[in-house]
Amino acid sequence: MYINQEIGKLGEDIAVNYLKQKGYKILDRNFECRQGELDIIALDKKEIVFIEVKTRTSNRYGYPSEAVNKVKQKHMLQTIKYYLYIRNLNDKFVRIDVIEVHIRDNVYKVNHIKKALEG
Repeated sequence: MYINQEIGKLGEDIAVNYLKQKGYKILDRNFECRQGELDIIALDKKEIVFIEVKTRTSNRYGYPSEAVNKVKQKHMLQTIKYYLYIRNLNDKFVRIDVIEVHIRDNVYKVNHIKKALEG
């Protein structure tokens, strides 16, 4: 289990660096509440972007984004609503993205799927 957590953390760090290079401002990381967890919350111009990061070392169990199933999506949407409420951001434009990070032999590839989920 620890190895999966380390791979997940590495993938999130790679995603944060990727987003910063693209001009995003990171607002929060690993926001947790009773409803669930949000990996990265960032600002892309005037849009608040909630980003789920999925990292894999192989596609043996499918593409990383396939792990964002209906149950995960439901928890994300509930968590996003709560985040917007407690931060008083209900009037902002919101987008939900998924970032896939593929790591193999110390080489990584990032696939940024914008508007992956409808909020």
